[in-house]
Amino acid sequence: MADHNIVELLRQGFCVTINSDDPTYFGGYMTDNFNAVADVYPTEKAEIAQFTINAIKASFISEQEKQRLLTLTLNYLEQY
Repeated sequence: MADHNIVELLRQGFCVTINSDDPTYFGGYMTDNFNAVADVYPTEKAEIAQFTINAIKASFISEQEKQRLLTLTLNYLEQY
């Protein structure tokens, strides 16, 4: 991860996300992937959360479901 520019891209305003593809076969469960980024880059809580917000906004789910998930995410951030 140290060679990846994911956080730099996020800070430049690009819609980057942290994902997982077939973790059973290739490793890299979602939590592991988030931790890998957080372990290498000094990030703020809001920056880590932005990856999730970006993923929700970029998803192919309905606008209603996007809004529901964004509300849950933002409410969680306010509480913690």
